[in-house]
Amino acid sequence: MPDSGEANRLGAVTGRAERKAPRASAPLAWIPFTAAETGELPAGVRHEFWDGTDAFPSDPASVSFYVPPPVPDAAVVTRPLPYMRALEVLHPLSSGVEQYLPHLGGLPSDLVVCNAQGLHSAATAELALTLILSSLRGMGGFFESGRRARWEFRPSSTLVGKTVLIAGHGSVGSALERYLIPFGCEILRVARRRRRDARGTVHAAEDLPLLLPLADVVVLTLPHTRETHHLMDTETLEGMKDGSLLVNMSRGGVVDTDALLKIVESGRITAALDVTDPEPLPDGHPLWTLPGVVVTPHAGAFTSAFRPALAAFVREQLARWTRGQPLHNVVDRSSGVLEA
Repeated sequence: MPDSGEANRLGAVTGRAERKAPRASAPLAWIPFTAAETGELPAGVRHEFWDGTDAFPSDPASVSFYVPPPVPDAAVVTRPLPYMRALEVLHPLSSGVEQYLPHLGGLPSDLVVCNAQGLHSAATAELALTLILSSLRGMGGFFESGRRARWEFRPSSTLVGKTVLIAGHGSVGSALERYLIPFGCEILRVARRRRRDARGTVHAAEDLPLLLPLADVVVLTLPHTRETHHLMDTETLEGMKDGSLLVNMSRGGVVDTDALLKIVESGRITAALDVTDPEPLPDGHPLWTLPGVVVTPHAGAFTSAFRPALAAFVREQLARWTRGQPLHNVVDRSSGVLEA
């Protein structure tokens, strides 16, 4: 299981989540993992399995620690929240928690909300690199030729030596940067605030319009907040370099879909999207068939390492909670962003 040092290497931070006063019976946790997946859980907490597919395992009003199942349907994972009047910890297994924020109003005011930022970083960055390479090398066209049994040669672009802008230099952005280095890319990094590290300058968000015209590839890995909603609107997208590629690994709402459709239809840029708005992308939506667009179904984190890593993290978080220690990855309830 991850210790605090490992959790911090994964991008986790420590926050406030002390247990409340002792109670007559052991607190109850709902978790989406079987005993075979979690191994032995800490003594002093009762736990029940719920993966969102069946009826509630018990009365939601008795739950103190809720780990929603890692499914994409917000209606499923938020369904028990109105009844969880004794909830102390809400612990989604995603990096973003924005879908839960509108449902917190009726919950205890001292509720602690955590996320799983950092645990998905390597897998999400891996898919980002896959989408970049697939798009630049024109793999979609080759796959289509193969399905038709046609030997059709076509030249393609390359990632080698390209300028890549990473908007959102957190755990995913940092992992992607490491993956890009062997390709000899010039990497422009953007975060909320300007800072310097061992690799140089991380630019502030307000510098984005000045940097976009320089980038051959723009990758979005930033959180979806009120400030970043439709960050990539018509004006921002128009600021991208002709022939450049937009890769969205963030949330669909960071990009104005109507504006994206127009600029891709014009032939100015292409796009590779692991997230969309709306999501799931409905049948018949133009993004499915628009030339120059590649869509994957929010698959960044979902690899063979996904469930083992999350189960170990939940086990560690429950152990810390039962010992009265601060939890990792506590987020601000109003913004959904990790507390400093």
